[in-house]
Amino acid sequence: MIHHTFVVRTGETNPWRNIALEAFLLDHVPKETCILYLWQNRHTVVIGRNQNAYKECRVRELEADGGHLARRLSGGGAVFHDLGNLNFTFLLPAADYDLGKQTDVILRAVQKLGIKAEKTGRNDIETDGRKFSGNAFYRSGKNAYHHGTLLVRADKEAAARYLSVSQDKIRSKGVESVKSRIVNLTECNPDITIASMDRSMASSFDEVYGAVSRELQAAELFTALPGIGESEAAARKQLAALEAKFADPDWKYGKNPPFEFAVQGRFSWGGVEIHFDVKANTITNAQVFSDAMDSEFILGLADTLGGTPFTWQGVSEKLAAAYRDTPLYTGYAADIAKLIFEETPRYFSL
Repeated sequence: MIHHTFVVRTGETNPWRNIALEAFLLDHVPKETCILYLWQNRHTVVIGRNQNAYKECRVRELEADGGHLARRLSGGGAVFHDLGNLNFTFLLPAADYDLGKQTDVILRAVQKLGIKAEKTGRNDIETDGRKFSGNAFYRSGKNAYHHGTLLVRADKEAAARYLSVSQDKIRSKGVESVKSRIVNLTECNPDITIASMDRSMASSFDEVYGAVSRELQAAELFTALPGIGESEAAARKQLAALEAKFADPDWKYGKNPPFEFAVQGRFSWGGVEIHFDVKANTITNAQVFSDAMDSEFILGLADTLGGTPFTWQGVSEKLAAAYRDTPLYTGYAADIAKLIFEETPRYFSL
């Protein structure tokens, strides 16, 4: 039974740091305690643990625009986070996990702001048939969390831009997102703000759990949260290690399930069709077909691509290095790199 409640805020907008703190809190949530963690990410696509980053997100465009890709511990679909979105996480012992109660906090919070809402399906919360909150769940050992989004005034155009990926390129064995009609809460009540949503969540949390929560900032966590069982220095070291894990390309991209990739394009020098497999974020079994007159370039391309990290930087650097001594091929290589990571391929017939 829950006897203690905390509300945690950090003011941090770095997604890898925020997800690291979520994982840290999961490891250290005290017995008989529920923590409501309220947080925001800036310009970020967050994918589920078992998703293919390239199937779900225009990774190159996102990162070129200064955005971030993050992979969370929980399953579920891809979401876009910006400062018009408020994220929440309920962290508690698995024995005290109560999805109905946790969801009631969310429903009560939006109802206070004049919006009628309901839980639909397994993990969505909607108003008038439009989704404003997607939820996901995770359990580790004796503890669990339930987290999700609250779309207050999120940039829906940016979400559509980064999350709309050509489905023809990649045949993935990972979990794919389910597209839903989404709505910002400000479309229902223009007076809602991130701050008012935050306050409503905190007050509804207290009402549903029948407690007055202690509110904590990040700097207070290591000394004020009971049960950490480590020195502050050790706790900070653990948190830093978690942040490094979530920021590591091996976690963000290398956790992709194996997938098949195919793309076609035509350039002034000829048409090209590329097929390869990607495992552990590395290109394998590459095949290249082309009607280009310069057969030497085409014959060497498959071997050049093999063993290359499947990232814009990895592919473009590998191709540039392979053909730097042949100016004509340098231009061809740049076309190939762009084709592989361009999300709307140009089709042709050989």
